[in-house]
Amino acid sequence: MPRSNPYYQGPASDHFDGVRFFNPGEPDTDRGLLDILRWQWSSPRSSWPDAVPVRQVRPEERSERLVVTMVGHATLLIQVAGLNLLTDPVWSDRASPLSFAGPKRIARPGVALHDLPPVDAILLSHNHYDHLDLATLRALEAGHAPLVITPLGNDASIRRHVPDERIRTGDWGDVIPVGPACDVHIVPANHWSSRGPGDRRMALWGGFMIRAAGKLIYFAGDTGYGTGRIFRDMRRKFGPADLALLPIGAYDPRWFMAAQHVNPEEAIQIMCDLDAKAAIGMHWGVFRMTDEAWDDPATRLAAGLTEKGIDPSRFPAMLPGDVFRAD
Repeated sequence: MPRSNPYYQGPASDHFDGVRFFNPGEPDTDRGLLDILRWQWSSPRSSWPDAVPVRQVRPEERSERLVVTMVGHATLLIQVAGLNLLTDPVWSDRASPLSFAGPKRIARPGVALHDLPPVDAILLSHNHYDHLDLATLRALEAGHAPLVITPLGNDASIRRHVPDERIRTGDWGDVIPVGPACDVHIVPANHWSSRGPGDRRMALWGGFMIRAAGKLIYFAGDTGYGTGRIFRDMRRKFGPADLALLPIGAYDPRWFMAAQHVNPEEAIQIMCDLDAKAAIGMHWGVFRMTDEAWDDPATRLAAGLTEKGIDPSRFPAMLPGDVFRAD
């Protein structure tokens, strides 16, 4: 058992034991080799296309009103209060430490890297390869020099490869301003972290609540539903969300994934827990990471909304190049 943490050194807390972070009062996310082998032996051959057509868009340079453009997977461009915020940016062809193996992109980014408007800040939820992509961060640093906001410990992975990156780290509950009219709150998620063997849960994971121009926007990153407490607590602390960016994919098999990834029905429950006016379905349809068929997240999301009597237009499953504009 490691006695030191190469990413973060700090005092123990209700979600840090001095070496590893954890999800207090929530289901265990740790999985061992036998669990992985059981999954691989029983994995079905679900249907995924080799490629999905994408109509790339060129966003406007700035917007005072809330506009969200889906780039792909968990990468979204949030434009609000004249600011451009980018979540978990990945433009690489694979979500992997290797260029020749690992989940491969089947849909090109909805915005070409050279068509991005000036990026003011990056909201980086955790260090998994489908969320923290060093090649993309290097390119964005060279072209935009953005501020990176991320939970504790993730700066260590970035600084080794992008030494000049401006980074602000924080714990759950911390708030980091982006300009005079935007506050970014780091909030809990039911997840875990790792970049390689031996570093599980040594960097913190989380989501973000963004308050700007009279709007409240929630970006979940990756999360399981668990007890649902963290979402109900967010509603009590921040009030109803105007928009929730919620994962809807990478959820099967449930015995393996439930503690760390919500399914579409649980994403709908998060929308309800947050009392969100609208939501966007992300984290699906770009990288094949789990067992469900390619279109299963969108199909189940639409069916779940209908079953609950919620207008499906309030919670679309967005594809790369899709654009949401707030009223």
